Amino acid sequence: MTLPSSGLPPAQVLARLDEYRAGDLPARGGRTFAYVYDAGRPDIDALAHEAYAAMLDVNGLDPTVFPSLLRLENEVVGITARHLGGDDATVGSFTSGGTESILLAVKAARDGAPEVEQPEIVLPVTAHAAFQKAAHYFGLTPVLVDVDPKTFRADVDAIRAAITERTVLLVASAASYAHGVVDPVEDIAALALERGLRCHVDGCIGAWLLPYFRRLGADVPAFDLSVPGVTSLSVDLHKYAYAAKGASVLLFRDASYRRPSYFACADWTGYTMVNATVQSTKSGGPLAGAWAVLQAVGDEGYLELARQTLSATRRLIDGAGRIAGLRVLGEPEMALVALAADEPGLDVFAVCDEMAARGWYVQAQLSYRGLPASIHLTVTASSDALVDALLADLAASVDAARTAGSAADPAMLAAVAELDPDALPDDVLGTLLPLAGLEPGGGLPERMAPINALMEAMPPRLRERLLVEYLGMLFTPDRSAHAQQS
Repeated sequence: MTLPSSGLPPAQVLARLDEYRAGDLPARGGRTFAYVYDAGRPDIDALAHEAYAAMLDVNGLDPTVFPSLLRLENEVVGITARHLGGDDATVGSFTSGGTESILLAVKAARDGAPEVEQPEIVLPVTAHAAFQKAAHYFGLTPVLVDVDPKTFRADVDAIRAAITERTVLLVASAASYAHGVVDPVEDIAALALERGLRCHVDGCIGAWLLPYFRRLGADVPAFDLSVPGVTSLSVDLHKYAYAAKGASVLLFRDASYRRPSYFACADWTGYTMVNATVQSTKSGGPLAGAWAVLQAVGDEGYLELARQTLSATRRLIDGAGRIAGLRVLGEPEMALVALAADEPGLDVFAVCDEMAARGWYVQAQLSYRGLPASIHLTVTASSDALVDALLADLAASVDAARTAGSAADPAMLAAVAELDPDALPDDVLGTLLPLAGLEPGGGLPERMAPINALMEAMPPRLRERLLVEYLGMLFTPDRSAHAQQS
């Protein structure tokens, strides 16, 4: 890859971007049930783009230099705090996404308890992997506890039993990504209060939407800052607030809980660095885009979007539960639905492939610690008009998958399950990629069921190492003749 010898015309550059995007999943239109959040309102999308671009070159590194960003952040945090049970003492930070919010919440818990050596955080196995990422980055030990196998909610007794003198943080989800259920936040927060611990509620995917579901009559458990013992809460605005990507808020009960999340350094020759987030330099675009969307949609607008989302979710749950061979896992309070096989031999990974062949993207979730493999669907406002078509294709996909059976080789699955991931050098690990259908330089195959079955059979550590190798192959500069000419 080399620079063009002279600059290309803007129209040609933009045309190439369009060419590159040709293979992407559609971000709008309601047929992609993971990763994207579609309000079905082109006017809001256009506004977000315009506001984002208007502040693209403004740097959030120093809020005293660009006071517009300081004002925008205080307003966005204030709106979010009021929405989620905050009071006059509530403070927060605007971050790039749920992972950064979680990183900062974990850092704040660690640095807020400097007397604790080898600190630990207690996590239900359904807690987002970003908590384990934070623990890895910041030197904490994640202590995983099982959840109720029927409700998929955190087990408070198991959490209580996992607490030690090293525990600095308890975690609850509102809602869990995999199954869309709200953990018993009141009980977990009360336990944290009793033990003098911090309690973080991961509301990244659910916290914005759930209060609107409650206003529409849904039975939503208490989960926000109005719950005694909840010390911090994360909520992504680029999910169900429909802001542009790169927009999350981390709320703290008061400034004393937020202070350890900050970083400052005066021990160098330049300016004294002080950061509220992991990032230092950061564009004002995501913040401006989020602020603009909040202002334009308004409370009644979000209530209407929630009404559409709730309608779509209920119809999907009801309809999927009527499809022979499938069952809904748990009783989701959130617009997240997990479907598992309800008959022997039905391969949910094959169902996902069949749905893809019919123009839908649904996400395969592997089994883990006794919890079944499932099909994940993230429902948004734009899904409401498509539920009937989705259910028809889902029923057809189940029939097709049932007829096809499983394409996985039982002998290979058994052999992979016995491998010791830590005993394999990198060069041997590379030989596993073709076994999984992941050829160097090649894209993913159209049918992912055999790969997912193989991944599921692997010990988690082996799966991690394999995917790291694959990711490394993906992020390799293109040295083809076409790339050099461009």
